Amino acid sequence: MPSKKYYAVFKGRKTGIFTNWEECEEQINGFSGALYKSFKTKEEAEAALELTEQNFMITTEQEEVKQQKTKTKIFPAKELIINSLCVDASCLGNPGYVEYRGIYTATRKVIFHKSPMPNGTNNLGEFLAIVHALVHLNNQGSNIPIYSDSETAILWVKNKKVRTKLNRSTDNEEIFNLVDRALKWLETNEYINPILKWNTVSWGEIPADFGRK
Repeated sequence: MPSKKYYAVFKGRKTGIFTNWEECEEQINGFSGALYKSFKTKEEAEAALELTEQNFMITTEQEEVKQQKTKTKIFPAKELIINSLCVDASCLGNPGYVEYRGIYTATRKVIFHKSPMPNGTNNLGEFLAIVHALVHLNNQGSNIPIYSDSETAILWVKNKKVRTKLNRSTDNEEIFNLVDRALKWLETNEYINPILKWNTVSWGEIPADFGRK
């Protein structure tokens, strides 16, 4: 009779100790970056899981401090350039259904609108909206500026890196596929369009706002 094993899942859909392979497999199968290990005793598995969680907490705290020190501040624009595009996103829930759009500032004409995608975040939508605007303007050969009211999204675009805490899953494959394409576009293309922070205090809500606050 084979000896009993205990499975410690350090990173998966659910973390913890599982007493059979089928339960463990449910947490790691298809999960990006899944981490697990089998142990002969429950005590060994619990000790390994506790140590990993402690190390993860310390690493996360250090990383957050590092990001706070290096984060570039994005200040609202002082001048409103009418000949521009403004973008915004809406998320019903967190996470929830995400949609975004781009509007020509001077006429309020909708230039593009992405229909709602499930299990996303507002930051991801704001990021995709900016990149969508960059691609659109690049194809048009236009150098007009882009306004966004999201400091986080602007930083993600400028750094060509998305720092979301949302885990990728089958439910949000659509939005993450778009994020992958957006990052690839940023890595392989140059743009001259200024990306500016909308001055909500001075100008009110950005025209691309969905009006759901």
